[in-house]
Amino acid sequence: MKRVLIANRAEIATRVIRTCHKMGLETISIYTEDDKNLPFAKQSTYSVSLGSGTVAETYINKEKILEIAKKYKADAVHPGYGFLSENSEFGELLENNNITFIGPKSKNILLMGDKLESKNFVKSLKLPVVPGYEGDNQDAKHLEQEALKIGFPLLIKASSGGGGKGMKIVHSEKDFLEQLNRAKSEAIKFFGNDRVILEKFIINPRHIEVQVLGDGKGNGVHLFERECSIQRRYQKVVEETPSLALDDKLRTSICDMAVDLVKGLNYRGAGTVELILDEDKNYYFLEMNTRLQVEHGISEMITGVDLVEQQILIAQNEKLALKQEDIQSNGHALECRIYAEDPSNNFLPQSGEIKYLGKTIDPTVRVDTGYETGNKVGINYDPMIAKILTHDHSRESNLNKMKNALNELPFLGVKNNRDFLINILDFKDFCNGNYHTHSLEAWMDQLSQSESEDLEMAYAAFHFIGSQNISEERIEKFIDPWSEGSGEWLG
Repeated sequence: MKRVLIANRAEIATRVIRTCHKMGLETISIYTEDDKNLPFAKQSTYSVSLGSGTVAETYINKEKILEIAKKYKADAVHPGYGFLSENSEFGELLENNNITFIGPKSKNILLMGDKLESKNFVKSLKLPVVPGYEGDNQDAKHLEQEALKIGFPLLIKASSGGGGKGMKIVHSEKDFLEQLNRAKSEAIKFFGNDRVILEKFIINPRHIEVQVLGDGKGNGVHLFERECSIQRRYQKVVEETPSLALDDKLRTSICDMAVDLVKGLNYRGAGTVELILDEDKNYYFLEMNTRLQVEHGISEMITGVDLVEQQILIAQNEKLALKQEDIQSNGHALECRIYAEDPSNNFLPQSGEIKYLGKTIDPTVRVDTGYETGNKVGINYDPMIAKILTHDHSRESNLNKMKNALNELPFLGVKNNRDFLINILDFKDFCNGNYHTHSLEAWMDQLSQSESEDLEMAYAAFHFIGSQNISEERIEKFIDPWSEGSGEWLG
């Protein structure tokens, strides 16, 4: 493998480019007209325009991407996350044209992408799943009878669903048929398939996921767990590892179960086995994401393993060199996602120009972003604009490190959730590890957005001064730059 096309954009494209270049591989970036000024479009060995158009016409246009891959002689394609990363047809299309798809085999993507089939497969391996109904009989009356057997509250889920679409919580029998109709209607709209499954609704669960690697040769390892329970509308906001909810015995059991699934699938590549943990410490398989996760970086921090590098090595048909006993979890890692959204206005997505994006003072803080000063944030893609990742010897010290990093990071021009994240990290129940997947909604009234524009401006000025050749005389005399009519300090 000599040349890799990255079929993605922004932060994850930059992340993949970094590892490819470290490994001596050439890269090809593909970008839309709107994205031509983003860093990733300038970082690759080759950069190719997709032109203008919708996402369907550009970043998920399989034929156009294949055409570029063939023209520029790509040996492989890395899909990142989202877009075509879990599209089995895209993987097959590449393989049929002798281009390696850096990801799982199509059969694994298809199986794990179907909530019904994946659950049945997990059950066949004698691994724990949430009690429920996954049968072929989709008659409303039959589903109602199955719901009564399971008991309330329960969850109606679109079999082909994701992202909370086609998912309804039903608290009592009288609401079941109405919520069933709503779930099926959403399932048809978003997935073209109205088949649903029923599951026992776990009250106050914790969302635990295990990072896994498999080489498709019967070998598999885990890189321990991540906790992703701080969510808003099924969207993860803060992730950490290790989880305070697990003791050593439970951690071993959960991680071993994930590896059993990898080996049962004869899985190839990186993946994440997602589980829910109830209040009695029982755990159940939820789903498997057959791709790199947004939050993969915190697993890299505690283990020292470059997951993108492992994906590439496995895609080159190499046997997994990592042994489970050689993978150790060290310290505590935390990720906070900065979104272009307004927490004070129901988290309405925001757009605009980034006036100034600086750096944190601490060089050990990892800032993964697809933007730089002067770039424009649009509304056509996911509103995440940066991930802040920290690692330290203990959870307490790492929480302080993350708060300092968020406070220090100058980010001007687009309204974002930075202050909201700081408030979460300061919240007593979060500090105590006393939280679950519904906690953030319950805390919302107390997590009011604080005003810190003055502090942010001060940090921005500090960083700018530090990067400029500004005379001591000018600073000592405290010449106001605005009075000179230049407005140069903060742009």
